[in-house]
Amino acid sequence: MSHASHLSSQFDEDLAKLRTHLLQMGGLVETQLSASIDAYATGEVASVKTIVETDRRVNELEKTIDDDCAHIIAMRQPTAYDLRLVLGISKIVTDLERAGDEAKKIAKSVRRIYDNGHMPVQYGIGVKHLAQAAMNMLRQSLDAFARLDVQLSTEVIRSDAQVDVEFKSIVRQLITHMMEDPRTITTSIEIITIARSIERIGDHAKNIAEHAVYVVEGRDIRHDKEAIK
Repeated sequence: MSHASHLSSQFDEDLAKLRTHLLQMGGLVETQLSASIDAYATGEVASVKTIVETDRRVNELEKTIDDDCAHIIAMRQPTAYDLRLVLGISKIVTDLERAGDEAKKIAKSVRRIYDNGHMPVQYGIGVKHLAQAAMNMLRQSLDAFARLDVQLSTEVIRSDAQVDVEFKSIVRQLITHMMEDPRTITTSIEIITIARSIERIGDHAKNIAEHAVYVVEGRDIRHDKEAIK
């Protein structure tokens, strides 16, 4: 094996490790969100501690991937597509870490609701449906990145609008609850906080899908509404 082909092989291994770590991190964030919504529905707040511990692992992976990205750029000096891939991964990592933080916030709000002796599901608000939509977005955005699938990325970006509509509907319903019965104010505010975190996770999933398009096509479509029609 020549020196050049050895370097190329090592570079491919570095990139493969980066992708693996990123998808591992994505899986942990998905687990966090799923567990926090299960706690919302069931009151099993013991899982909150596990969600917080998972967040530490997410943060550790973020640091590892950031370090690996910096190393690859400094040592391998990637060009064109490979550079976009490394830069895209570094951006996706930031969105995943923030999505994990939102899942942790959800878990803490759930614990406060149940600690106060309330049952959020009694409100009949569509938080679980909203969470399922955001979870689907997150899963599909990671699939889109893993397969470098622009069409799937575009579908994820479009679906964010429906998540926003559902979030606003939940807020309107809860404001009505609070106006009709002030005793519901504390819990209603916590549920709004939970719904807001879910909506933000949808935003992060949309960002990940946009980064996937950037990797494949070199287009930054974050502020280009025409690009996703």
